[in-house]
Amino acid sequence: MQIFPCPFCGPRNETEFHFAGELGKVRPATDEKIAAQDWATYLYAQRNDKGLVREVWIHLTCSELFVMERDSETMKVLGSRSLREDAQ
Repeated sequence: MQIFPCPFCGPRNETEFHFAGELGKVRPATDEKIAAQDWATYLYAQRNDKGLVREVWIHLTCSELFVMERDSETMKVLGSRSLREDAQ
């Protein structure tokens, strides 16, 4: 079992968290028609980087989204911060 750091609640069991997506992945503009292939790529293609990754996670207990930095090879969590802090 792993402990994840929620920037709002502190260290918690990994079972309280859910992966929400890659940080920086931009949804296609919906003000005009989107090609089926472009929509499928957005929905299903993942970078799956090796090493340092920055991802969006949700803490299911407090329902807050936040950015977690971790090493995808060792699964070591390097830190977390709110999305608001990351945007600045």
